[in-house]
Amino acid sequence: MNYDDNNIFAKILRNEIPCIKVFENETTLAFMDIMPQAQGHTLVIPKEPAITIMDLSTSAAVDLIESVQVISRAVKKAMNAEGITLFQLNGEAAGQTVPHIHFHVMPGSILGAKHHASTMADPVELESIAQKIRSAL
Repeated sequence: MNYDDNNIFAKILRNEIPCIKVFENETTLAFMDIMPQAQGHTLVIPKEPAITIMDLSTSAAVDLIESVQVISRAVKKAMNAEGITLFQLNGEAAGQTVPHIHFHVMPGSILGAKHHASTMADPVELESIAQKIRSAL
């Protein structure tokens, strides 16, 4: 499968679609999930176009994991979470809904979380949570 330059994350990276940014550097972007499974649910994506982790260059994968660590620490602190759940899905058959590699960073356990990509969140509430996470960076 070829990378689709019109997927929602590619559009976010080109600033064609807004997002509530939490963190950005030269190679990655972290932003609030608009259909969160838990309060504080944050997505971390590479700027390199890749559908799955197998498509990502090694250097971009290293940068992505470093950003996932940074965001995980910030989400844990900001949300006063005892633990963090990380997940990353590869391919539609695995449940990947956006064809651009991304990590989900969620405070707490996935066992009590909402179903993936099911309910839109209030943008005002997301911005408030994003501010807490940014403050914890």
